[in-house]
Amino acid sequence: MRDDKQHPDADARHRIGKVQAVIDAGRRTDEHVGRVADSSRGARQISRFPNVKAAVAVVLALWLVVVVLLGAGGTFVVPPGTPPYPIAIGVTAPLIVFLVALWVSAAFRRFVIDGDVLLVTALQGWRWAGFSFVGLYSYGVLPGLFAWPAGLGDMAIGLTAPWIALALVRRPSFAASRRFVIWNLLGILDLVVAVGVAALVQTQATGAVGEVTVAPMARLPLLLVPAYLVPLFIMLHLTALLQARRAALTERGREAGPITSRSA
Repeated sequence: MRDDKQHPDADARHRIGKVQAVIDAGRRTDEHVGRVADSSRGARQISRFPNVKAAVAVVLALWLVVVVLLGAGGTFVVPPGTPPYPIAIGVTAPLIVFLVALWVSAAFRRFVIDGDVLLVTALQGWRWAGFSFVGLYSYGVLPGLFAWPAGLGDMAIGLTAPWIALALVRRPSFAASRRFVIWNLLGILDLVVAVGVAALVQTQATGAVGEVTVAPMARLPLLLVPAYLVPLFIMLHLTALLQARRAALTERGREAGPITSRSA
């Protein structure tokens, strides 16, 4: 009689075990599917990264073409004494597009932040060409009020760019330093001052015979400086500042790690 009572319990436990095994198998299958889906999403994100790089290259090329075509048509030329609104739009519109893209596109934001900070810094070395402003002043093409601050400021950033890049090569953590941040802020300030002084000179121009103004900056080839290179170099500085912020956060995390472990 005791064995007859134990058999039903054993059968019940056996059936419950089978049900639990089926449930566990289903859970493992769901987890596997989830991992496969996550890995496929990561693969798609990685595969989109080259597409972002190609899109950036296309946008830069189209931007250059638009500036050249508008400049050839005299779109940026304004009468003496008139605020240079077309130039102002040419400088600010690309920057707005850049900031909006950073805000709305995670892929573009990752592309910018993960960029080569050494390359971004070294490209500022082209600013040494600002000495041409001083040369144009010596030939009476540009006024000294604009040529000297714009030229010397660009030359200062261009001359120091190789040294900043060398510091990054020797010590990558230099990207998180205050000196690196200050250098980039000064580079942006130089460009803002140059554009502001040019706008002031243009607004105060009278159109008198023989008056030297910044009017040549609204025509090709000098137009490429305010309408293309200035916003492009500002974007590079902003990119470097974003990378400096990430490097600073990384350094703080490394410093906080040993302290946390010791306190634990």
